[in-house]
Amino acid sequence: MNTIFLLIVFLPLLGAIVAGVFGTALLRGTQDHAAHAHHDDDHHHDHGPSWPMYLTTAFLMISAVLAWVAFFDVAIHEQTYKVHVLDFIRSGGMAADWAFRVDTLTAVMLVVVTTVSALVHMYSLGYMSHDLHPQRFFSYLSLFTFAMLMLVTSDNLVQMFFGWEGVGLASYLLIGFWYKKPSANAAAIKAFVVNRVGDFGFALGIFATFMIFGSIEFDTIFAAAPEQAGKTMTFLNWEVDVMTTICLLLFMGAMGKSAQFLLHTWLPDAMEGPTPVSALIHAATMVTAGVFLVARMSPFFELSHTALTVVTVIGAITAFFAATVGLVQNDIKRVIAYSTCSQLGYMFVALGVGAYGVAIFHLFTHAFFKALLFLGSGSVIHAMSDEQDMRNMGGLMPHLKVTWAMMLIGTLALTGFPLTAGYFSKDAIIESAFAAHGGAGTFGFWLLVIAACFTSFYSWRLMFMTFHGKARASRDVMNHVHESPQVMLIPLYVLAVGALLAGALFKAYFIGHDEALFWGKALYRAPENNIVEEMHHVPGWVVLSPFVAMVIGFGVSWLFYIRRPDLPGKLAAANEPVYQFLLNKWYFDELYDLIFVRPAKWLGRFLWKQGDGWLIDGFGPDGISARVMDTTNRIVKLQSGFVYHYAFAMLIGVVFLITWFMFAGAH
Repeated sequence: MNTIFLLIVFLPLLGAIVAGVFGTALLRGTQDHAAHAHHDDDHHHDHGPSWPMYLTTAFLMISAVLAWVAFFDVAIHEQTYKVHVLDFIRSGGMAADWAFRVDTLTAVMLVVVTTVSALVHMYSLGYMSHDLHPQRFFSYLSLFTFAMLMLVTSDNLVQMFFGWEGVGLASYLLIGFWYKKPSANAAAIKAFVVNRVGDFGFALGIFATFMIFGSIEFDTIFAAAPEQAGKTMTFLNWEVDVMTTICLLLFMGAMGKSAQFLLHTWLPDAMEGPTPVSALIHAATMVTAGVFLVARMSPFFELSHTALTVVTVIGAITAFFAATVGLVQNDIKRVIAYSTCSQLGYMFVALGVGAYGVAIFHLFTHAFFKALLFLGSGSVIHAMSDEQDMRNMGGLMPHLKVTWAMMLIGTLALTGFPLTAGYFSKDAIIESAFAAHGGAGTFGFWLLVIAACFTSFYSWRLMFMTFHGKARASRDVMNHVHESPQVMLIPLYVLAVGALLAGALFKAYFIGHDEALFWGKALYRAPENNIVEEMHHVPGWVVLSPFVAMVIGFGVSWLFYIRRPDLPGKLAAANEPVYQFLLNKWYFDELYDLIFVRPAKWLGRFLWKQGDGWLIDGFGPDGISARVMDTTNRIVKLQSGFVYHYAFAMLIGVVFLITWFMFAGAH
């Protein structure tokens, strides 16, 4: 098994290095040769060689197959593997090895990451075929996958942080992949900066863990954690609860990566990257890192009721907030991005009420249907000559029957249609929130049910505006509408199978009566935490509530966009302030601009103009040193190089000396 784990993690890295380093250089000669041979083909000489695309894709396919093998091995034999790769950090009392910790939680994440990534690689073969730098793109994709695998296999917090920052870097490179677009650059920088805020908290959490436990190895700190329950430490002159502080700092990191409320602003903007990137980063992998972190640290979170309450509340607010904003967005990818944000909120509510397995179950099913929706929307954008505004679509179903069918499956799963994957995991979260019986749990339950209604509305709105009604695109665009090639459709078929069956097939393991066996020691629940048992016994109306919410959302959406297409405009006009509030995403960007961005720019400009220009330059280069230069320049002019000039100067000196001695001597 050890070899398998090494292959799963290092094949993507190998692919990234080979494609990135040799992809452009190695075959320059053969490419020139090919360009001469195909002088009639416009496209050929634009591209680099295509073998890096196929190589990275093949490596990921192997990685994904092995991940499934490992998953079934770990799940069936219920055992944990430790694979020592190399000694990593040895410093004083701190030891952090580079080792893989493969338990059920890791195995699930490996499957999600490699499967979605392999399918995205395959899809990109078609989607990025006209791009000028496909080998760079595929290299970044594989690098991202490697960093994410590092994160989920980590055996200590430092290795996790390494993977954490690695996916941050790769997402920056991928979001800003089309670097000539100013909006893509801005979005990449925004993602990077907002994540630094969260990562600052995460880093502090790691420092605090080491300070308290003297270690950052998971086994060591989990074993020692119960002793710290209820103890306090001094932090900025306050007496704070040790476990609560560590958990909240770690959760701050999770909020940044998983785009939770207050640190969510980067996610919708990240849609500037190519669509396969959206599917990889924002559907299945990077944004779930925060959920994975909280689940992995469950032995810590179980010891802090306060931290769990914060997780629940933030998750519930995020689910609700993102769903309200999703109602009015017009960019097809942004709707799905807000939907991702909202679904991550659901996962955090499940974590917050202690139903860790339920959260990971939703993470698992969500990966399939959300990647399906993103890649489906990519297929639409591809067909519509890069049009992303749903107001310029409509009536596409006859032209894109396969894409329509795939998006329909994704939409049914997302809205929680009975027996699809989303139905099992999403309803389980809503039931567990109700079963928590706390103030935060009840708060979460109601917000999640409302969010479920909104989710249904905006998901169907997307389907209706894109595929139904009358065509709103120009005749020129409509003439070119075509179904995507098979290389882009096959990943959709695979994801559609997952979106339909992942819930029913894995429900018993993840959240059923065997779940304690399945998760083993990977997820820790305190003895008094019976949430998984209780959620199976909630009242009937609670079980029905998400279904009712879904039906209402569908009904209203059908009324607005099929039956009476004039209604949305009238409603928006009648409630202009509300509409603008939602359209402008609750004005968070403007608020942050006012509070953080402008003061920072003002300070920067002040330090540049006053501090640097007036003070340092004024007294330094432009002041004292300028005077010194002037003086030396004048003196230098005396050095002419003619001997008689020097003799003359010496003569004057002698005359001066003699004169001085005569008169001074006379006194």
